[in-house]
Amino acid sequence: MLQLRPNCECCNKDLPPAADDARICSFECTFCADCADGVLRGVCPNCGGELRARPRRPASLLEKHPPSSERVLKPRGCA
Repeated sequence: MLQLRPNCECCNKDLPPAADDARICSFECTFCADCADGVLRGVCPNCGGELRARPRRPASLLEKHPPSSERVLKPRGCA
């Protein structure tokens, strides 16, 4: 099950579970669309995989399967 991480690893922007602008790779590294499409050009800086739109978990299942609260942040961003 996807972790649904709460923030962009580059800029620390909040990405709630229903965010339309969340992007992930196959390892669930998480970025906002601005960072993913801009500086990262669609490629995960951690694994080299492609960044795709993160699926949204139905609101009715968020209580049973809550999103992650662990924030992951690159100390120097993704410049």
